[in-house]
Amino acid sequence: MAKDSNNKNLLTLENIESGYGKVKVLHNVSLKIKEGQIVTIVGANGVGKSTTIKTILGLIKPSSGQIKFKNELINSLETYKIIAKGIGYSPEGREVFGNLNVYENLRIGAYTVSKDDFTKRLEEVYQLFPRLKERKNQEASSLSGGEQQMLAIARALMQDPDLLILDEPSLGLAPIIAEEIFNRLAEINQMGTTILLIEQNVNLALHLSDHAYVMEKGKFVLDEKASILAQNDYVKKTYMGIA
Repeated sequence: MAKDSNNKNLLTLENIESGYGKVKVLHNVSLKIKEGQIVTIVGANGVGKSTTIKTILGLIKPSSGQIKFKNELINSLETYKIIAKGIGYSPEGREVFGNLNVYENLRIGAYTVSKDDFTKRLEEVYQLFPRLKERKNQEASSLSGGEQQMLAIARALMQDPDLLILDEPSLGLAPIIAEEIFNRLAEINQMGTTILLIEQNVNLALHLSDHAYVMEKGKFVLDEKASILAQNDYVKKTYMGIA
């Protein structure tokens, strides 16, 4: 999809306050993702990146602010209803069903999809990840870390989401495998799926993305085109290890 600045906002967060009980984690967080973009949230561990995702998905309810998806307010919706509106989620740690085979994991990901659409989606994800087709009858627990990550992403794609959210997709992967995963994410985006990415490999993430936010202590401290942030001295020193 063309990365047109005139594309509509797909997801917006406006002045979000959120956390766990009395512990506030997110402070006045605002974010927007346009249709067709890849957007990355960068930050150290424990600053609120995963809390942001959990709040978007309704796993945590914001104490104030608004979340809109396709211009519809989704703050009060249950998670399964938010997902059904067109959001796919690949969690940190992959969380595949280890005692089920690859095909069965993908079938679970397509629980609301018709038989005809399931066949179509299955072929599409097998084209993206040929190794999954080769291992379709293999238990997920026996897959390599990279293959499990491919499966987690493919499972999230089975409902043909408008927005794909990924939490640390390169975590624990060898650099060459992480690069392969990111190449597939670029293909997924080119096919029309908007992507929100949380990623500890800042260099890879910024080179893939159109726009990026830097989060510190539950707030966004930088909000800029990814190509510009990749050249930012503070970002290079703090998050990329470049003096």
